[in-house]
Amino acid sequence: MHLDHPDAFPHRHTYSAADPHRPDGTRRALRIGLGGPVGSGKTATVAALCRLLRDELSIAVVTNDIYTREDAEFLLRHAVLPPERITAVETGACPHTAIRDDISANLEAVEDLEDAVGPLDLVLVESGGDNLTATFSKGLVDAQIFVIDVAGGDDIPRKGGPGVTTADLLVVNKTDLAPYVGADLEGMARDAKAQRGDLPVVFTSLVAEGGVRPVSDWVRERLAGWAAVAP
Repeated sequence: MHLDHPDAFPHRHTYSAADPHRPDGTRRALRIGLGGPVGSGKTATVAALCRLLRDELSIAVVTNDIYTREDAEFLLRHAVLPPERITAVETGACPHTAIRDDISANLEAVEDLEDAVGPLDLVLVESGGDNLTATFSKGLVDAQIFVIDVAGGDDIPRKGGPGVTTADLLVVNKTDLAPYVGADLEGMARDAKAQRGDLPVVFTSLVAEGGVRPVSDWVRERLAGWAAVAP
C-alpha cells in the first residue's frame, strides 16, 4: 500500500477546518498553535505574548509535553496568566500525534478552558518540542507559528520541512546569540524567503525589550481578520 493512501495509517484522524462558532452560535476564540524544535523558545514566546497582550485580550494557553507538565509549570511559576487560564496535555508519544494525528485531547482542553473562563479572545496551543515536520491540524488551530532559533544552525531555513515552509508565521528566535554561534542572519532571511515565498518571517530576541513585538503585531492582525470571519 502506498504511504499516501488514506488507509496507510488507519489510526490517523482527518479533521477539517474547525467551525469558528461555539455550539450556542457565539464566536469562539482564535486558536494559534506554536511548534518548533526543542529549545527554540516556544514557551518563552508564549510567556512574552501573554505578558504583552493579557491586559487587552482574554487569553488562555494549552501546553503539550510527552510525560510532564513542564511547560505549563514554567508559565505558572512566571505568573504570565492566572492559573485557571493555563492547562497541560500529556501526549504520551511524539508531540505531533496530539496536534496533528489525534487532536481530541487538545480540543477537549481548549473547549474546557472556554467553558471555564470564557469568553476568550485567544487560545495559544503550544506543541512539545518536535522536528521540522511538525504541523497542526486545521481542526485544532486557525493559524500556526513555527519557532526556530539561530543556535540550532543557520541552515535550518534552507533545509525546509513543513514546519518551516507552510507555517503562517516563521519566527527565527535568539538573534542575540548570532555572533556567538556564527549564524548568518541575512543568509537565514534569504533562505527563508526562498522556502516560504510571501509567507511572513520575523526575527526575535526575547531578552531585548519589546523583543516579541513582531510576533504580537502578527497576532493582532490575525485577530482583526478573525473578527471579520466569525462576527
